[in-house]
Amino acid sequence: MYESMVLFPDPSWPILVLAGISLVDGFLCIKPAPFIAKCFEDVHWPQRHWWLMTPIKFAAAAGLIAGLWIPGLGALTTACLILYFLIAIGMHIRARDFGRNLFLNAFGMLAICITTGLYSFIL
Repeated sequence: MYESMVLFPDPSWPILVLAGISLVDGFLCIKPAPFIAKCFEDVHWPQRHWWLMTPIKFAAAAGLIAGLWIPGLGALTTACLILYFLIAIGMHIRARDFGRNLFLNAFGMLAICITTGLYSFIL
């Protein structure tokens, strides 16, 4: 039934790249770097919730790395990242933030996540 879907990522290097990006992003969110803080402000993300981004990013990195050995976890984590960036794009559009943060960051990361999911788990 699911012959074309691989449970373990193959190739695994895109998963490692995405995990690295998530890990760096998590560190940048601990005390949000100025460009991240501006992005949060531009989409009207309440400052009281900014702290949530760090564990979300670290959990994504951990899920991707663990997904190299745990069947399906890498695919699930990649799907969750796709959903995360779709929500982020929606927040940018709702806030009428049509600049670099939307087009380069949010759409760029969405493209990386979709490509990783397709390349490592589907094709």
